Formats: sequence, structure tokens, C-alpha cells
Amino acid sequence: MYRHFFKRLIDIILSLTAIIILLPIWIPICVILLLTGEHEVFYFQERIGFKNKPFYIWKHATMLKNSENMKGGFHTTRNDPRVLPFGAFLRKTKINELPQLINIFKGDMSIIGPRPLVDKTFTPYPQHVQDNIYNVKPGLTGIGSIIFRDEERLLSETKMEPKEFYAKHISPYKGELELWYQKNLSFITDVKLVFCTAWVIIFTKSELPFKIFKGLPERPEELK
Repeated sequence: MYRHFFKRLIDIILSLTAIIILLPIWIPICVILLLTGEHEVFYFQERIGFKNKPFYIWKHATMLKNSENMKGGFHTTRNDPRVLPFGAFLRKTKINELPQLINIFKGDMSIIGPRPLVDKTFTPYPQHVQDNIYNVKPGLTGIGSIIFRDEERLLSETKMEPKEFYAKHISPYKGELELWYQKNLSFITDVKLVFCTAWVIIFTKSELPFKIFKGLPERPEELK
């Protein structure tokens, strides 16, 4: 029951409530974006969604236009030169993700679920993960997002090419985390994930997720 009607009802109520509450902050952010950088407020990108069907995700514009065709592609590293000054603040605080509340209200996404990916970051996933990861709606946050909150750091510090490191080390583990979520999907799990999301934004090095979630796939040595 929770997988369908109840989860969708919670998404509608919480996303609409958040949009209304955040408007006093959100409107000034839109004005600042309009007056700075490349004067773009929103960025729309095709992502893979529920049952592997594409949809367009809403985000605040934080990078140079056409950045995916510049050096680095779809992988962003720390101090990435493609990130605009105000965009760096929005990315660090995760404010750039706020427009996805509209995706959630529309039904493209859920509050909790695997992050929706572009084709080039989806195809490195093992085939069994590709076949199953979006049997639930993609989310604003989730276990993969929490564990890999420092993904930009990992891609910045590796001696490998970021694209290769992502394919070899990040995508296999992140995929297993998201499959774990589906096996443990419940209202309580989602509440814990919302709490952990807020917690790790404040306490960035916290290991709390590994303490409160039982049976998480073991983290590979390369990602510690």
C-alpha cells in the first residue's frame, strides 16, 4: 500500500507545503540568478525516470551553458571551473535542487528514491541495476545521495579519470544501495532518510547512515 497511494499522497502534500513555505527564500534566489552569471534561472535536462521512461528535471542554473559538452562532461568535481560563483553556493547548500519540488508535485519524482540520471551516468550501472533501479520513482534524495554526498570530492581526488572512477567504483556500489532501498522500502525508512539528509548536510563527515540502516551493502575500500 505504501509503495503507491500513500507515498504519492505524502509527496503531494509535502512538496506543495515546501513550495509555499520556501517562496520567501526562493523568489530572491531567482532574482539573483536572473541578474548574475549567465542570467538563467532554471536548467532543464532530460533524465531517466520511473520504469526507465525519460522526463525533464528542473534545477537552478549553476553552471555555464552547454557545460556537459565541456571538459568534465556530466561529472562535476570540486572547484569545477564550469560552476558559476553563485552556483557554487547553491550546489553546496543543495538549494539548486529546490525546483525539483515541482517535479515531485507533478508526479515525475518522489521525495525519496534513486537520483534520476542522464544516459551517460546510467549506462555504467551493472545491467541488473539498470533493469530494476527505477522500479520506484526517482527521488530528490535517497540512500545513494546520502552515502555519496561527497561524490565531487571522490571524483576530484582520484588519480583515475573521473569518468572511469565513476564507472568502476561509484556506480556499482551506488546501484546496490538503491536496490537495498527497494527491498527495505517503508514509511519508516523514508522518514529516516529525510532525517539523514538534513543531518549529513550539517555534519558532512557523519557515519550516521551506516549506524541506523541495517544491512547496507558494505562500502568498498576505494570509497572509504
